[in-house]
Amino acid sequence: MSTVAVTDATFEADVLKSSKPVLVDFWAEWCGPCKQIAPALEQLSEELADVVTIAKVNIEDSPTTPSRYGVRGIPTMMLFRDGQMTSMKVGAMPKQKILEWLNEAGVQAA
Repeated sequence: MSTVAVTDATFEADVLKSSKPVLVDFWAEWCGPCKQIAPALEQLSEELADVVTIAKVNIEDSPTTPSRYGVRGIPTMMLFRDGQMTSMKVGAMPKQKILEWLNEAGVQAA
């Protein structure tokens, strides 16, 4: 499963009501660091498909959700579980660091 595009309109259904944890990447087309982490997020979405959904919110197309959650810089990654934001990281990081963060937050490959 690849990453899922989420909008202001679909955020509640796709993220808040998800039965499994969701890592949300807030990004924009003009953001260089966002483009740097995109391949890592695609790989993780495949590798961890059974345990976490990786969603992407384009802040230009969907400005309401990032402002609701206080996104000030991008990329910002937030982990949601049971309708609540449980962890957040701001800035680009390599795939291994994203994986370590997910593991620390209790999201681990089966």
